[in-house]
Amino acid sequence: LEKEGAGSQTNGKILMATVKGDVHDIGKNIVGVVLQCNNYEIIDLGVMVSAETILRTAREQNVDIIGLSGLITPSLDEMVHVAKEMERQGFDIPLMIGGATTSKAHTAVKIDKGYNRDQVVHVTNASRAVNVASTLLSKERKPAYVKEIQEDYEATRKRFAERQNQARRVSLIQARENKFKIDWDSYTPPVPAQLGIQQFENIDLNELRDYIDWTPFFHSWELAGRYPRILTDEIIGEEATRLFHDAKALLDDIINNRKLEARAVVGLFPANSIDDDDIQLYTDDSRSEVLMTLHNLRQQVEKVDGKANMCLTDFIAPKDSGKPDYFGAFAVTAGFGDQVMIDAYEADHDDYNSIMVKALADRLAEALAEYMHARTRRESWGYASDEDLDNAALIKEKYQGIRPAPGYPACPEHTEKGLLWDLLDVENRIGMTITDSYAMLPTASVSGWYFSHPQSQYFGVAKIGEDQVESYARRTNMEKPVAERWLAPNLGYEPEDG
Repeated sequence: LEKEGAGSQTNGKILMATVKGDVHDIGKNIVGVVLQCNNYEIIDLGVMVSAETILRTAREQNVDIIGLSGLITPSLDEMVHVAKEMERQGFDIPLMIGGATTSKAHTAVKIDKGYNRDQVVHVTNASRAVNVASTLLSKERKPAYVKEIQEDYEATRKRFAERQNQARRVSLIQARENKFKIDWDSYTPPVPAQLGIQQFENIDLNELRDYIDWTPFFHSWELAGRYPRILTDEIIGEEATRLFHDAKALLDDIINNRKLEARAVVGLFPANSIDDDDIQLYTDDSRSEVLMTLHNLRQQVEKVDGKANMCLTDFIAPKDSGKPDYFGAFAVTAGFGDQVMIDAYEADHDDYNSIMVKALADRLAEALAEYMHARTRRESWGYASDEDLDNAALIKEKYQGIRPAPGYPACPEHTEKGLLWDLLDVENRIGMTITDSYAMLPTASVSGWYFSHPQSQYFGVAKIGEDQVESYARRTNMEKPVAERWLAPNLGYEPEDG
């Protein structure tokens, strides 16, 4: 499929979509608005769009550019699939890649390799999108730009290959021997005041207001800086202040008129670690019946200066220590009701407030995660009953314990979220669901695990070896190629199927 140029009415026609399995679209929508303001016709297919739908629509609408977006790591694989399909079907138009989980390295190493038209471009933000699009559609400027991009990508691929070859990794056995050591003999894990599952509905949004971390809100609008300093920034302070004023006005409307509903489910369970990297949960404190086994990953990068090869399981007392430990799980959302507001704004062609609703719902969901974690530490688990931290201290994580989320650096494999859903009966209890790629619905949702040990901390698993992938596949009853697909961003080797 080759497109000679755009019609006379616009600068070009661009199809945009969040790929199959992914539900996040704030960044994509902002890019779409910016491009529309610069006289591009945008065909926005929305979220969870299959490769088949993307490419069929691209042909039918004779578009000039396809733009793909994604936030969660499984979306990277889906983007590669779309690129390969474009190659197979003979497309010859630019492919723009964007979204929080994307990178120049992944685009160069994986996506560009699948679509051999020298037209794949990673776009870092909305402000760059206009220049990239205009250059790709310019007969005069495109050849030199594409040559520059390809030279950059070739250098990126070379650096990536060199890093892979030079990376010093230890075996899984060695990594386990160098685990994070806790003196369990001199520590007694705190016993929760209330074991089991609790669910909460119609949580007062006004209580959540004080737990909002506003810095990521500004980042979602591509305004870089920390709140509150951003409001007085010499360059963007005025724009940030205006945005903040609008956000607070809409937040007042949401809270006063109960336009969004917040729900949460939290569970605390008897637990111990087993076999180095797994966590065993029990039905009750007799610990005679296993409720579920959770699986974690361990750092395999060679460590120096006495640093450990960490795994989240290190923070739970081993079964053979004789110390009864406990473990928590949570799922929260502030997104029920957001689609009604979004649909109303979009029917009014009000893109600004449509995006604002999503951005605020996301902030409220993160605030709810902070709020529920604080309540759990202080009340139902009770190990920090005298904790008295303001929001700034909470944002800086000055409290005891952590709440890592499946799909994030300390536990990057998304399918464990399915176990969390089963453990807490999330869908039946509060109506939250997960897609085939383990994105959460409503979109403004957070889920994860609770660890209480004072030495528990966040870290990134980073690249792992084939020996750990084989171990993980066995422990999770996955075929090795399936495990490799879910662990793709963390593989320290090239799997056989490439």
